[in-house]
Amino acid sequence: MDKPTQRQPTTPEDLRALTHPLSWRILRLCLDEAWTNQQLAERLGVAPATLLRRVRALNDAGFLISEPPRQGAQGAWERPYRATGHTWRLEINPQGDRYLSAGVERAIIEAHVAEIQETDPLAQQHTRRAVLRLDERARAELDARADALLDEFAARATPDGHPVAILWSTVDRQEDQNI
Repeated sequence: MDKPTQRQPTTPEDLRALTHPLSWRILRLCLDEAWTNQQLAERLGVAPATLLRRVRALNDAGFLISEPPRQGAQGAWERPYRATGHTWRLEINPQGDRYLSAGVERAIIEAHVAEIQETDPLAQQHTRRAVLRLDERARAELDARADALLDEFAARATPDGHPVAILWSTVDRQEDQNI
């Protein structure tokens, strides 16, 4: 995966490619190794045609790259795909298309929930939820420090390390919302 650099705002094409939870699950699987459309469809339990649509959208947006075709176990030629890591550098900005941004946010959460459901119930987990009252400066600092921490640990990732899924989300609440 490419090392994170300065965050870039998402384009409408980025948002459209990322508005489905399946997109995020594909990117997670293709991060460590290249997978073919058929392998991904089998692993994720979806029709190959459905999956191919998501793979093409991710490839066109630069989130996946195709590797050279290879012969599969049955002798047929297949194309493997690998994640580029570009999602690490995206800033999903609500000042853009709010409908698409919200779709990406929901897709990320749904993909994370799917990942938790696929995990061994005895696997180590750490979950934390907090509701804070922060001024704009403190909120910006919290987000920047969380980004820096995740970037630091992404830079320390090793191929033989233990895979860990992390979801960080800060959301401005309405005053009348309950915890």
